[in-house]
Amino acid sequence: MGRVIVAGSINMDVVATAERHPRIGETVAGQSVMYFPGGKGANQAVSAAKLGVPTALIGRLGRDGFGAQLRAFLADQGIDLAAVKESTSASTGTAIITLAKADNTIVVIPGANAELGAEDLAQVALAAGDVAVSQFEIPQATIAAFFQRAKAVGATTILNPAPASAFDSGLFALIDVLVLNETELGFLADIELGDAPSLQQVKDAVRALKPNSDQTVCVTLGARGAVAVSDGEARLVEGRAVKAVDTTGAGDCFVGALAARLSQGAPMAEAIGYANLAASISVQRMGAGPSMPSAEEVRALL
Repeated sequence: MGRVIVAGSINMDVVATAERHPRIGETVAGQSVMYFPGGKGANQAVSAAKLGVPTALIGRLGRDGFGAQLRAFLADQGIDLAAVKESTSASTGTAIITLAKADNTIVVIPGANAELGAEDLAQVALAAGDVAVSQFEIPQATIAAFFQRAKAVGATTILNPAPASAFDSGLFALIDVLVLNETELGFLADIELGDAPSLQQVKDAVRALKPNSDQTVCVTLGARGAVAVSDGEARLVEGRAVKAVDTTGAGDCFVGALAARLSQGAPMAEAIGYANLAASISVQRMGAGPSMPSAEEVRALL
């Protein structure tokens, strides 16, 4: 059985709640402001670690109050932080989040995350059976170097291309599993998918990405579940309808849970179903990192 190794961002999420999102140029009255550990890399690592899988995180923090709080939180989750270094010049990454009726808008300030480089990757040794996970809140060149090391030893690579950004064929060739939502899929495929794309629309958009036959593209659809497309065949794995209070970090929960199950040898369809359940729990709680469920909580729903 392998480990989950995440190279990614670590942020403090500053969450403001309101009745509705402001329009451009408008000010609305807020209800509360809260601070939660976040960052897509950290969230995904927390998700995997709380599900009982050995997990390491490669990242950067600032030498500031947020950095100290985040390191303490991540250590409490049992994550190996040997490869989380401090920046001498940049502040800890921050996400400014507006939450209204469970939907969110997010502005991310990279800070120290932008300094994560190939030299940081050597702190963690990868091995066959491990799952290497990354996302687009760190430099793409660092992700490519990380995945090259992973592929060289037979580890599985998972990329979550969020926030959505174009990337070249060289990086795409290093991906075993691409996990993205319908908005990110539409952006990368240059296709308008709307709010509730059909299975055929998803399949057509994935085809536009031109994946290889040995690559899996997993498209998350919120409460509807997720679609896995591999070698031209699409399969919908049903989701679980719940009353969501905060969707921040749900996609990260899914990615971390998927990586956790794949690292333990689970088949793709089973791993996606498990990840759906984990994400359905996370959206019923506030915050990103703190909302990730334990293995016992997910097991209770299986």
